[in-house]
Amino acid sequence: MITVGRDHTEFLEDLLVRAGAEVVTYSEVGFTRCQIGPPGYRLDRLTAPLGRGEEVWSRAQEAVRTWRAHHHAGITISPSDAPIRDGATILATRSVGPILLIAPCRIVYRSDAPNRFGFAYGTLPGHPEQGEEAFHVVRHDDGRVEAEIVAFSRPAALPTRLASPLAREIQKVVTRRYVQGIRNHVDRSR
Repeated sequence: MITVGRDHTEFLEDLLVRAGAEVVTYSEVGFTRCQIGPPGYRLDRLTAPLGRGEEVWSRAQEAVRTWRAHHHAGITISPSDAPIRDGATILATRSVGPILLIAPCRIVYRSDAPNRFGFAYGTLPGHPEQGEEAFHVVRHDDGRVEAEIVAFSRPAALPTRLASPLAREIQKVVTRRYVQGIRNHVDRSR
């Protein structure tokens, strides 16, 4: 979804309310937990080391909880203090001059285990893609901490299908920036 103008506040507030009543645009909810993607979707998976130990683990969880991955990718989350909880609706937005790109999403699950923390959100009507993306940090038995981004997606509308090669490249860059955002947050504490 795209809108043009300088002050989008009222539009985003209205859109957030409307998106809250929508259902996700795909049937494979929770599939980012699997090692393979569902048929008909592209699967992306990126894992990256963050360091070792309790402090790294704590900072990595904080990075995910406070949307640091998204901020580093130039994406604004509305509401800005959106909680990481099942069923929460968010708008992921990116400004390009007066143009605002909007991707409505719903958090479809949260992981809060002793060695795995994060969440996944799924696309809602108006999102240019159809699918799910998961953002996790994982602590291994040997103390290593990693960031893990898993997504499956396909174009949701004709413009996205037509721009598919460009959209894929943008998706890859944004995914790397997500991981770097988590890494930057972790590294600030050391």
